[in-house]
Amino acid sequence: MRMDERKKQVLAAIVQDYILTGEPVGSRTIARRYNLGVSPATIRNEMADLEEMGLLEQPHTSAGRIPSDYGYRYYVDCLMEPEKLTPAEEEYVRKRYNQKMLEIEQVLEETARLLSEMTAYTAIALGPNQNNAILEQVQILPVHSTNKALLVAITSTGMVEHRIFTIPVNVTPEDLTRISRVLNASLQGIALEELRQAVLRDIYREVAQHRGLIKQVIDLLQQILALEGGEKVYLEGILNILSQPEFKNLEKVKEILAFLEREEALRRIFKATPASGLTIRIGQENKEEGIDKCSVVTISYAVEGKIMGKVGLLGPTRMHYSRVISVLQCVADSLSRSLKQFYR
Repeated sequence: MRMDERKKQVLAAIVQDYILTGEPVGSRTIARRYNLGVSPATIRNEMADLEEMGLLEQPHTSAGRIPSDYGYRYYVDCLMEPEKLTPAEEEYVRKRYNQKMLEIEQVLEETARLLSEMTAYTAIALGPNQNNAILEQVQILPVHSTNKALLVAITSTGMVEHRIFTIPVNVTPEDLTRISRVLNASLQGIALEELRQAVLRDIYREVAQHRGLIKQVIDLLQQILALEGGEKVYLEGILNILSQPEFKNLEKVKEILAFLEREEALRRIFKATPASGLTIRIGQENKEEGIDKCSVVTISYAVEGKIMGKVGLLGPTRMHYSRVISVLQCVADSLSRSLKQFYR
């Protein structure tokens, strides 16, 4: 069956109406709200054809129709009109990134918050890969009135990692300062993955009496490196799922929440997309367990042309795609500009 112009108009009207209302759409609704120049009976016939083509579905409890995954895909690829953000919204995004943020983590947390706030969907941000990071600074600070210390590791990607660990009772604050100085002199400018190399022998020689403590610190630095995949995941707006009428079913909500708890699964949805650009996955195009009724839209961000990571939004297949795309493009551009300060 041929997809003629009238069928395209009817499909676009149904998708747009369903995105706005969340209610199955009937022929009379289309005739009344959209000036297609044809009768409800003609629209009804076109809807029957679209259903036969697999572009529409009929819920059991309604005489109206809703788009299928294939219907959304056809709409997104062939019919969707781009939606520009208002100048006020663009200015709002710029102002959010003009705040003073000292760490990449702060920038990515703010990005996820902003995306969730502007769309009412669940936002996911994937930080830069840490495996090739260079160690910029190490500090070991005493925790007052305890036998513990705080390890602070700062990398060239702007990531700041903290670990609290127990130290021997005979280690003084002055010892920690000296050990920090030796570690910085020996490790500064070294890739984290090189911590396993022979450079450790020189460190042990410098502070032989604290060999056990040095080993503790090196082990902690290696744990930082071993964060699976090397990229941090930032999530915001998880409870937005509960506001979607599609997800009133408790079992479906549990499946989605279980998916969002699996960091490696979140990384995989980014890695399953092309390295650069914008990607839309609708319904069963998502292969991860629990999100076959969701859409995921992702976009990459870059610094000086180098792809650093991705951000995305997860929501129902009844997602406001044109707005989501505009928001992601605007935020990714501002994020890329904001990150330049960390890579000079």
